[in-house]
Amino acid sequence: MSSLNKSRFLQIFLSYLPLLILFFSVFNEFDFNYLKLDYFSFNFVHLIIFFWTLRNPDHLGYLPIFFAGIINDVIIGIPIGISSLCYLLICAVTGYIRNITLSPNFIKDWISLLFTILLINSIQVIILDLIFLIQVEYMDYLINSGFTFLFYPIFFHNFQFFKRTNFKKIK
Repeated sequence: MSSLNKSRFLQIFLSYLPLLILFFSVFNEFDFNYLKLDYFSFNFVHLIIFFWTLRNPDHLGYLPIFFAGIINDVIIGIPIGISSLCYLLICAVTGYIRNITLSPNFIKDWISLLFTILLINSIQVIILDLIFLIQVEYMDYLINSGFTFLFYPIFFHNFQFFKRTNFKKIK
């Protein structure tokens, strides 16, 4: 009987793992400055939100994504609500892509990620630079967008493997 409870606990934990990874990555806000790699950054949170809201939207809700954006704003020191807006725009784009797509395809998802990341970063730069008059490094946003786009296949396959091995058991 105790083995059944442990497996049920494990199933519940695995169902909330994408959400835990999202909040861990928002709280952590890691960067590669200590490695002295000036032109290397990617946005792991965008990859998590894009994949899980596109492929399996039941595991990340909009309210936790909104709160993750608020926490991200507080941690990195930008005006409250900008990251939440960007994260929810990613959810809106993935919802639209999910509804118009007849058969999911990795290449189409990858290309739509590029347009989504460029759109989100453009909106964020416009809000920060033109409305709040915060000095923004455009090259940093461009590099971040490029590396986020390039790392998507790696994380896509890791998330797919995790989804296949763990969420099959839950249902």
